[in-house]
Amino acid sequence: MTMRAADLDRVRALPLFCRATPEVFRDVTAGAFLQRFPAGTTLLMEGDTVDFLYVLLDGAVELQGSWKEKETTLALLRPVSTFILAAVVLDADALMSARTLERSEILMLSGEALRRTMRQDADFSFAVAQELSGCYRGLVRAVKNQKLRGGVERLANYLLTQRVRQGMRDPIVLPHEKRVLASLLGMSPENLSRAFANLSSYGVVVHGAEVSLGRPDALERLARPDPLIDNHMPPPSSVVGKAESERWATQTGRTCGTVLG
Repeated sequence: MTMRAADLDRVRALPLFCRATPEVFRDVTAGAFLQRFPAGTTLLMEGDTVDFLYVLLDGAVELQGSWKEKETTLALLRPVSTFILAAVVLDADALMSARTLERSEILMLSGEALRRTMRQDADFSFAVAQELSGCYRGLVRAVKNQKLRGGVERLANYLLTQRVRQGMRDPIVLPHEKRVLASLLGMSPENLSRAFANLSSYGVVVHGAEVSLGRPDALERLARPDPLIDNHMPPPSSVVGKAESERWATQTGRTCGTVLG
């Protein structure tokens, strides 16, 4: 659907655009669409030509990769998140597939308009570079988590992260199906069930999608969260992009390092 004035105001508040001049914002959003998709919609397949930058404004999106008959979840996105930005900047084919996990509202920006505006405006190029840097650092965190920790430790840190993101509530609610969560953590559904069982001695009790962390201190001693791997940013009061999230994690890590040192 064509973007309305109210939609433009929402987009204008996004970190990628908030410092852009009116002229730059007009140029980069020329031909943009705000689309609403039902759950289970495939937005693009890996190997597809990428014509748009996607900005998730509401809902949830799963990024997937595949090889032969195997599929894996690479990331689970919540608002506000850009995705396929690197492919758009490089005018390259997508390395990931994307599908909605629930009803989602997604802004689609012309890739050509974005590249043209980057060439013309240094400040906007810097904003794009910051967003890409935030995405890259998030990828490094995910790779370190996957390679340096066992499945039980990955699950324990995931639960602690969700506890922070859900306002320290107990029980927390798993935001995704356990099948999707298992794939995200690099586990089979059966191994995820065994990992939950192993965490029962640390106070973890599972009732469907609800998970109670009865002994969070014990769980934290097992998980040993690390600011160089984990980002335990609490729920923000305003729209925050990947770059701002990484800045928060970096500053918190430095503060913790100073206190512990």
